[in-house]
Amino acid sequence: MFEDVYLWIKALHVIAVIAWMAGMLYLPRLFVYHCEAEIGSKQSETFKVMERRLLKAIINPAMTVTWLAGLYLAWSGHWFSFGWLHVKLAMVLAMSGVHGFFVRWVKDFAADRRPRTQKFYRIINEVPTILMIIIVVMVIVKPF
Repeated sequence: MFEDVYLWIKALHVIAVIAWMAGMLYLPRLFVYHCEAEIGSKQSETFKVMERRLLKAIINPAMTVTWLAGLYLAWSGHWFSFGWLHVKLAMVLAMSGVHGFFVRWVKDFAADRRPRTQKFYRIINEVPTILMIIIVVMVIVKPF
């Protein structure tokens, strides 16, 4: 019975991670395009709706489920003493920090504040990818 629950939670965790990462990779791309849109234009207003919905309906819930399911898996697997999990958790904390910046930037765009350039968002778009690669390596390879 425990193994069945564990596997279902593991599946839920992977699904949530995929959804979270999809949003984390797409949202900064929306920011790039939103920078190009004239303030007050129909296009700018459409981006505001897209960014808000992506954040509220996908990214935020997916991050929450990722954390809850992941902590359960780590606890039930007795992995908190392993170095690879420490690195993974540090990278997931960093990903959550990036998520926090995205939340702030969605609010900035909603208020028509654009203190950053397209180039900035293009570079930031790579941060979740780098964090994701490190996380996956830690989980699959478990180098230490």
